[in-house]
Amino acid sequence: MSTRERSGCPISLSLELIGDRWTLLIIRDMVFAGKRHFREFLQSDEGISSRTLAERLQTLQDEGILTRSEDPSHGLKAIYRLTEAGIDLLPVLATQGAWGSKYRRADGDLARIARELAAGGEPALARMKEKLRAEHLA
Repeated sequence: MSTRERSGCPISLSLELIGDRWTLLIIRDMVFAGKRHFREFLQSDEGISSRTLAERLQTLQDEGILTRSEDPSHGLKAIYRLTEAGIDLLPVLATQGAWGSKYRRADGDLARIARELAAGGEPALARMKEKLRAEHLA
């Protein structure tokens, strides 16, 4: 996945990094499902291939969206954590979730979570960001 910048437009710059089919889903899994290990991401319903997952995780590391460290409980595993830049993608996920729950045939439970987060506005997003900081940046 290339992140070669084609213009200075902030929307274009963002889409060059997070606009593919998989990147926000990886971040979604970290934020809402607490996934931290490679194998956990592979188990998502969308069915990402191991090659695509490895490429996206590397790009997200290179771009400072997440970090990778060795898992102290298992020598062959790595733990992925969001950086502050990754945590700051929460409003993007919340907005996309709210839109998808309104205009697409979303799972009822997942749509409810998206609507509740969006309806909570800035205070709800701030609380969730603090929770994520405690989990990922500590």
